[in-house]
Amino acid sequence: MSNEAPNIPLKGNYRLEMQAGTYFWCACGQSTNQPFCDGSHKGTAFTPVKVEIDSDRLVSWCGCKHSAKGAFCDGTHKTL
Repeated sequence: MSNEAPNIPLKGNYRLEMQAGTYFWCACGQSTNQPFCDGSHKGTAFTPVKVEIDSDRLVSWCGCKHSAKGAFCDGTHKTL
């Protein structure tokens, strides 16, 4: 198990109107395409998180990479 911590690109969330589909949320915090993976995790202990959005809706993606809800913001950024 790695002690590697993710980068924190945003102490907040990315609130985006999303269309139904499959997305890969960046878990490492290194992607230049936040909150989505661009492959920057290669060579780290992180892998992107596959997320299925079943209908068009507003999504609050986690920007701090520490949410207990994985890809979705739970307010953890307020304690960092």
